[in-house]
Amino acid sequence: MFKILSKTQLNAVVWEFVLEAPLLAQHAKPGQFLIVRAGETGERIPLTICDYDAEKGTVTIVFQPVGVSTMKFQELNPGDAFDDVVGPLGRPSELLSLSDEELRSKKILFVCGGVGTAPVYPQVKWLNAHGVKADVIIGCRTHDLLFYEDKMRDVAGNLYVTTDDGSYMHKGVVTTVIDELVAEGKHYDLCVAIGPMIMMKFCTLTTKKYEIPTIVSMNPIMVDGTGMCGACRLTVGDEVKFACVDGPEFDGFKIDWAECLKRSQMYKTVEGEAKLRYEEGRTHEGGCGHCG
Repeated sequence: MFKILSKTQLNAVVWEFVLEAPLLAQHAKPGQFLIVRAGETGERIPLTICDYDAEKGTVTIVFQPVGVSTMKFQELNPGDAFDDVVGPLGRPSELLSLSDEELRSKKILFVCGGVGTAPVYPQVKWLNAHGVKADVIIGCRTHDLLFYEDKMRDVAGNLYVTTDDGSYMHKGVVTTVIDELVAEGKHYDLCVAIGPMIMMKFCTLTTKKYEIPTIVSMNPIMVDGTGMCGACRLTVGDEVKFACVDGPEFDGFKIDWAECLKRSQMYKTVEGEAKLRYEEGRTHEGGCGHCG
C-alpha cells in the first residue's frame, strides 16, 4: 500500500498527489513513470514522476481525471492509499547521460502544454541542480488551466507563458513563441516537447525548420506500461518501438505522427462509454446516440 500524504488541486481539472514511497524515491529519475492502481480490480494507469525526494521518501504524481480510473483517483484523500505503485519504469531523460560539461555547453528549450507541464518540471529542476538554466515555454488554453508557474520559474532560465485565448501573458500557441524567440536571435541546441499529441507534432514541425533537434514524450499512448499489451507501439524512423519500454522519449523528427495520432484515439469510444456508466450509476444502456 502506498499512502497519499497530500492532495492538492492545481487548477480546475488537474490534481497533485504526494505519495509515501521510499524505495521508488531512491531510484526515480527525470523522464521515468509509474504504474498506479487503486482497488483490487482497478485499472493500471501510467503517470509520469513529477517530482521525488529521496530523503523524505516521497514521489509526486499529477493527473487529470478524464476516465473512470482517474475519476476514482480524484475521490481519494490524504491517509488513503493506492494498492499498487510500480516503478520507476521507462528510460530516464537522455540528458542524464551527458556530463556536466556537455550540459553546460548546450542551450536547451522545453515546451510543455497542459498536463505536460508536470513531466517537464523534474527535468528542468534536475538541470538547474547541475548548473544549467533551460528556457521553458508553458502553453495552455486559458489562464485558469495554468499550473506550476512559480515552481518552474524558480528553476528555469527564462519562462514564457502563452494562452490560446490571451487571458494571461502571451496570446497564441507554443509554436508562435518558438518562432518569436528564434526571430529575436535565440539559439537552441535541443528542444524537449511534452504535452498533447497534436501540440508535440506541430512543435516538431516548427523546430525542424530551425534545425533544432527535438525530443518528445509518447506517454499519451501508453496503456499497460510493461510492453505486453502492444497499445503503445509506434514507428520511429524505420524501427518499431514501444513507448513504455523503449521510451517514453523519442526523436520527434523520426516519429510517424499520423500513426501515433490515430493510436491515441483508439480507445475513446470505450473510455467514453465506461465514463457514462460510472457517472450515471451504471444505468446507461446505450441508445443515446453519443457513444459513437
